[in-house]
Order: sequence, then structure tokens, then C-alpha cells
Amino acid sequence: MSPARKARRIPKRPRRLSAAELRAALVRLPNWRLDGGRLYREWTFPDFATAFSFMTKVALVAEAMGHHPDWSNSYRMVRIWLTTHDAGGITIKDIALAESIGA
Repeated sequence: MSPARKARRIPKRPRRLSAAELRAALVRLPNWRLDGGRLYREWTFPDFATAFSFMTKVALVAEAMGHHPDWSNSYRMVRIWLTTHDAGGITIKDIALAESIGA
């Protein structure tokens, strides 16, 4: 994942994905799953510094995209949940951020 990578152009107020669109998107997102109506993934790193470095990289990408994750960090574990709050569910913004995090 590169913070310098250009963010995809996404409408400011995207619509919530249909169930079929969401299923198709999940096929392209290895290791992501649904959790309470949000996209979810977790990572375990060798140590806290590596986990924190990963979070810093994700923060730069999220800021560039103008779409920010709900996340938690406990020592070497990072958990990320993605949803578009103002759309009331998962949108293309969440899929794009998940793809960027995985890149």
C-alpha cells in the first residue's frame, strides 16, 4: 500500500451497495468479511511498532481518500471495520479503501 497512490474518484455521497454487489465485492477482497453490517478484517504483526507503522500507512491512505475506518489496536493486533455512516451501510467508498489497504 502506497500513500502516494492516487485515490479513485468516488462520489461524495455514494449509495449503499446491494446484497449482490456486496457479494461480488467480497470475492475481490480476500480475508475481509462482514461483521455487523460492516466490512471487517484483522491483522497480527510481529510487534507493536510494526502494527503502528501499518496503521500510519492506512491513516495516510484514508485521509487522501477522505474516508476513515473504525479501528482498534491492541499491542500487535489491528482490527478494521469499514462502513459509510451517512449511507447507512457499505458503499463503494468502503470497497475502495479495503482494496487500497490490501494493495
